[in-house]
Amino acid sequence: MYPEFRNAYTRLALISTDNQLNINEFRDALGATWPFLSDPDRVVQKDLDIKEFTDEPHDPMIPHTFVLEPGLKIFKIYNGYWYWGRPTMAELHVDLRDVFKKIRPDFDLAAPGLREAWERGDRDLFLVDTLEEPIRYTEGKSIGIKR
Repeated sequence: MYPEFRNAYTRLALISTDNQLNINEFRDALGATWPFLSDPDRVVQKDLDIKEFTDEPHDPMIPHTFVLEPGLKIFKIYNGYWYWGRPTMAELHVDLRDVFKKIRPDFDLAAPGLREAWERGDRDLFLVDTLEEPIRYTEGKSIGIKR
């Protein structure tokens, strides 16, 4: 799903207590392209008090998924100790939709006042803008707007 996350202006990061070599092997085995961060000193585990006390020899973190708003503000937390505590893609889709509704004034282009704002040139409310001159994608007669 990561390519779709990136396409939707959403970022993903993974934090593990594994060393960098193990993390790299795991990331490569998945074919993952998002950041995998190594925390062998368990700073995150201690700061968030998420030590998995049922596995003392390995001292892992309880798996969590955090849905964050801009500024790293927590929107929702999933505790993934059990498989059923982990979010599904459908749940993340709903959560991220709700975050974007909250932070993007242009999320619903049918909202009152948005068309008028666009027409008067008030583009601060919008993520995209049009170009003065269209970019020609081909040598033919077709012209498109690069987004």
